[in-house]
Amino acid sequence: MRTQRVNVGKGYDVKIGKGLLTQCGGEVAGVLGPCSIAVVTDANVGGLYLERCLTSFEEAGIRATAFTFPAGEGAKTLSTLSDILEALASSGLTRADGVVALGGGVTGDMAGFAAGCYMRGVRFVQLPTTLLAAVDSSVGGKTAVDLRAGKNLAGLFHQPSLVLCDTDCLNTLPEAEYQCGLAEALKTGVLSGEGLFRLFEEGTARQYTEEIIAHCVEYKAGVVERDEKERGERKLLNLGHTVGHAIELCSGYTILHGLAVAAGLAVIARASARLGWSAPATALRIEGALKKSSLPITTNYSPSELSKAALSDKKREMNNITLAIPCEIGACALRTVGVGELEGIIAAGLPPLEGAR
Repeated sequence: MRTQRVNVGKGYDVKIGKGLLTQCGGEVAGVLGPCSIAVVTDANVGGLYLERCLTSFEEAGIRATAFTFPAGEGAKTLSTLSDILEALASSGLTRADGVVALGGGVTGDMAGFAAGCYMRGVRFVQLPTTLLAAVDSSVGGKTAVDLRAGKNLAGLFHQPSLVLCDTDCLNTLPEAEYQCGLAEALKTGVLSGEGLFRLFEEGTARQYTEEIIAHCVEYKAGVVERDEKERGERKLLNLGHTVGHAIELCSGYTILHGLAVAAGLAVIARASARLGWSAPATALRIEGALKKSSLPITTNYSPSELSKAALSDKKREMNNITLAIPCEIGACALRTVGVGELEGIIAAGLPPLEGAR
């Protein structure tokens, strides 16, 4: 088992390894102490892993209740959040107790948001069951739900007390969900440097899943420690997300988050090359690495559709929006542009580059 410490607030451990769900009761008890907990999960994950978790909690002497909601981004709403909060209250949870998020990014976002709101904040634990949640969303304390106007527009920062990443859970992931995680990890490779990025460029990433998770967690932990509330450096983690979120919104959330981010990453990389913000070689490498992982590199939505959707993005400030730009592998930058420029930037990034393999 690998352990990465995240030194934000009181600090917490991210533990990565096989079989951690069967040990989750003891692990949670060791951090939260004697308490009751409410496990929040979706219908898909609950059918696979909920009983295993509840049994582990029972064996550790923890009283556990469960709330299950419909799977998918479509359930990431204020209505579902309200149902979770009512379930926490009905279960008799107090400020001394905790919430456990069992699932992927949607579950972690909503359970964390509920934990941050309930009684003005109770502790919570992340049990990520997807690669995307393991490499990204379970670490850092971002929680949110979607509004009709856009993705993640209501939320708060609420750091977990513990993250347990059982890599055995990845064996039950549908291929598309696994690819979503690869997309977020590849994004981290563009940010962090050659060591991680080359695994994707060479097409060997799937052979090093646990190492990739550990690398991504270590990198993100450093960023979050330096900029917890996303005032500066942490905005770089949004690389590919402005266009990616727009693709999700345009599709009515039928396109998975990670696949949308992959396309968004390719678009902003090509736009940066064509607008002279970075060397064309960087965009070519990113495009090639995405292809090696069978990830999308463009979208059929028009620049007009995407720019309109992107204007609801939470990274917009007044008449400006801040974009994360890949200058070269391991060196990215923030660029603030006027909202009127966005359509042209997206248009520059849509067609694949000549010579891309």
